Amino acid sequence: MKILYGVQSTGNGHISRSRALAKQFEKYPNLEVQWLFSGRPRESLFEMSSFGDYWWREGMTFIHSHGRLNSFATLRNINAVRFIKDIRTLPVNNFDLIISDYEPVTAWAAKFKKKRSIGIGHQYAFEFPIPAPRNKWASRTVLRSFAPTQESIGLHWHHFGNPILPPIVPQKSELSQELGEHILVYLPFEQPIPMLDELSRLPYRFIVYGIPHNLPTSSNIQVKAPSINGFQKDLATSKAVICNSGFELLAETLALGKPILSRPLANQFEQEANAKALDQLKLATIVKQINAYTIDKWLANCPPPLRIVWPDVAQSLGNWIASGCRQSPAELSSQLWRKVVPKPVAEAAPVFQRISE
Repeated sequence: MKILYGVQSTGNGHISRSRALAKQFEKYPNLEVQWLFSGRPRESLFEMSSFGDYWWREGMTFIHSHGRLNSFATLRNINAVRFIKDIRTLPVNNFDLIISDYEPVTAWAAKFKKKRSIGIGHQYAFEFPIPAPRNKWASRTVLRSFAPTQESIGLHWHHFGNPILPPIVPQKSELSQELGEHILVYLPFEQPIPMLDELSRLPYRFIVYGIPHNLPTSSNIQVKAPSINGFQKDLATSKAVICNSGFELLAETLALGKPILSRPLANQFEQEANAKALDQLKLATIVKQINAYTIDKWLANCPPPLRIVWPDVAQSLGNWIASGCRQSPAELSSQLWRKVVPKPVAEAAPVFQRISE
C-alpha cells in the first residue's frame, strides 16, 4: 500500500509523533510511505533522517507574536496562489491512502481529487465535544477546515467519552536516568529577553529551549540549541517543566510524571482548549502569565505529580494502517484506553533545591 503522509511542521509535536510512526512503518514491508512536510521553512527542519527523501511544501502556518496568535499576520502570510498550485499539482492519485497530521496541502488535495484520506492528530479530537473555550465558533470553524479529511483519529490526554485515542509518545525506557536539579523551560513563543530576566530572579537552575541559544544569561540559566536527543534527556532528568499549552510536549511530560506550569498562547483556540482540559483533569497548573512571581508561587506549592503510563499508540496505529484501517476508531480507542495507567510518582510533593542552599 502506497501512503502519502503529510505533517504540519509549525511545531515540533507533529514531527515528534511522526517519528514514532515512521519507526513502526518500517516493520511492514507492504507499506510504502512518502512523507511531506509544510508550515516551516525547509532549512529550519532538523534531524529528519527518519523520513527518508521527504517532500516539502510551503503550506500554511499560524503567526504568533508576544505570546499571542496574530490573526492578521497569519492571513497576510498565506501565499494563496502557491497554496492552490501545490494542491492541484500534488500527485495524490499515485497513492492508495492519504494521511494528514493536520497538514493542509495533502488534506485539501485528497479532498478535491476524492482520494481516501485519514486525519491523525490532536486537532481532530475537536470534532467531538471536549473541553474548549466557549463562544469561539470562528476559531473552531478554522480549526476544523484547516486540514479536512474523510475520516479522522483524534488524540488527547483523555477520551471524554468519545472515540479518541491516547497520545503518541516515544518509549522512555532508554531515558531512565537520575533526576537532576534543573527545571526545563520550553517557551518558544514568549519574548526571550524578558523571560530570561524573570528566570534570573529565581534561585533555581533552568535549562531553556526554543529561543536563540546565543543570548546572554545569568549563571542559573543554560540556553540550549534545538536537539532531539538533548531535549529528551533534559526532559527526562528535569524536576519540573514550564511550557506553553502545546499538546505533544505535555503528553510526554505527563508520561514522565513531571510537575507542569503552563501558559496557553492567548487567542490560540487549541492551546486555550488544552489548558482548560489540563485544569479540568488536574494535570497541570495553569497561569495567564509566566514570570518570577508565578513560578516561585508554583514551586512553593507544587502538588505531587502524576505519571500516566500511555500504551504504545504508535505501534497500534502502525498495525491498524498496515491492516487496511478496517477496525473502527471506536474499537481501537476502547482497546487502548483500557491500557492507560495513572500512577502517583511519590507520596510527597517534590523538593526544589535553591542554588543558595
